[in-house]
Amino acid sequence: MKAILRAAFLLAFLSSASIPAEAQTIPPPVHWVGSWAASQQIPEPQNALAPDELRDTTLRQIVHLSIGGTQIRVHFSNAFGTAPLQLTSAHVAIPVSAATAEIKPSTDSALTFNGKPDVLIPAGADYVSDPLPFHAASLSDLAITVHMDTPPARQTGHPGSRATSYYVHGDMVAAADLPNAKTVEHWYQISEVDIAAPPHAAAIVALGDSITDGHGATVNANNRWPDDLARRLQTAPSTRNLSVLNEGIGGNRVLLDGLGPNAMARFDRDVLAPAGVRFLIVLEGVNDLGTLARDADAPAPQHTALVERILAAYVQMIARAHAHGIKVIGATITPYA
Repeated sequence: MKAILRAAFLLAFLSSASIPAEAQTIPPPVHWVGSWAASQQIPEPQNALAPDELRDTTLRQIVHLSIGGTQIRVHFSNAFGTAPLQLTSAHVAIPVSAATAEIKPSTDSALTFNGKPDVLIPAGADYVSDPLPFHAASLSDLAITVHMDTPPARQTGHPGSRATSYYVHGDMVAAADLPNAKTVEHWYQISEVDIAAPPHAAAIVALGDSITDGHGATVNANNRWPDDLARRLQTAPSTRNLSVLNEGIGGNRVLLDGLGPNAMARFDRDVLAPAGVRFLIVLEGVNDLGTLARDADAPAPQHTALVERILAAYVQMIARAHAHGIKVIGATITPYA
């Protein structure tokens, strides 16, 4: 029997080898690069929506891309969910503006997941949509609209969106507008938008705390420093294919959980997992230092020990990034008191 199987395998191999080379040509794989991203966490109680707000609900969220292209895919996240999350449908479109739920109907397109319009995302997981032909310009806004029948068992999101999201009850994913929609300045269950890019394109991850996340930035204006960097990169042909992914969480720390998982704990998901990452800017640590002496001066030995642990964490991040071919740029912690 084994001899027969070996002979069959050899015959199949020789048959494929006899096929003309032109008929065996395999198209090169698509080079995906993240164009927008947001760090995921469990929304604090004041930033979470009530479960009934997400029951039979259409949620439209606006994100700002850095590089553009003609094919996209969207990452949905149930990273902190405790049960599977079902999205009954999901669409993308070009919004009329960042400050309205209105979209341009001619651009509305349905996303699919393994060819189907709905998806069941396991607890603790992310799910990437099928590739979609879609013209997305650099530095443009994208509306991501989803419908869910049942609210998440536990929400996953990014409270510091500095962008308005809109929600109404009922399935209105393809609607040109969401009349009388409720609004909230948070993102939920979305983590990344990828663009099919040229082979030399790459992403820069900005890993940080509120300075990176955009504390003090204007809502719907996209004027955080990673946004400014993305705009600067678009002004020169040599850097036009570099995207910027803002993986900042307000109040975040390098070593300890607080507002969001600590930087070391989220490193794989926020730095190594996004598509096409080749550069990392680390601007984090001020909350570790500030929390130590928030209520009273800390003894010098305690401060020294904390600094040593932060430096050791930086070394860990650098080693993990280098193992994946990512160049690391350390940003100086800014003055504070």
